[in-house]
Amino acid sequence: MIHELQFNVAQLLKEPTGATRSYDIKTRTISQVDEDVTLVSPLAGHVKFLRTGANILVTGSLETTIQKSCGRCLTAFTAPISIELEEEFYPTIDIVTGTLLPAPPDADEANSIDYHHILDLQEVVRQNILLESDTSLYCRPDCKGLCPHCGQDRNIAPCECEDEQIDGRWAGLRALQLKED
Repeated sequence: MIHELQFNVAQLLKEPTGATRSYDIKTRTISQVDEDVTLVSPLAGHVKFLRTGANILVTGSLETTIQKSCGRCLTAFTAPISIELEEEFYPTIDIVTGTLLPAPPDADEANSIDYHHILDLQEVVRQNILLESDTSLYCRPDCKGLCPHCGQDRNIAPCECEDEQIDGRWAGLRALQLKED
């Protein structure tokens, strides 16, 4: 069964270099990207396939909304993300003779076109979403995070911990005051 991120490229592989196909995408095929990242809106955008010699170059732009945990306070939040695709896919079977083709030396299995000539974007899209949903995303720019000593969410309430706990080895520097010019 072919899902919305799988494309039969047999005809494109038979065409000359430079042949193209364009597709609009709107799908919920990928929902759980990672244990901490979930799609909460459909993946939507446009992709273009370009025949490049023996391979197919896929370019495109996709957008969605993800839900993940804040990198500071661990609260779940949603954020819109956009990904740009530029990936080259290689066939594993010769379209004319049906013989097995060797994989390129630096090839990623996610970038292979299977023996039924199906190009599957799901893993490549999942990896790009993970890269875009990097751990530096916070629930809001002024997130105060969790107290490193007691674990209190400082966005909800302040904690009773001492604000500045100085390593005893650096205590002597605290007495120094820099004079401003």
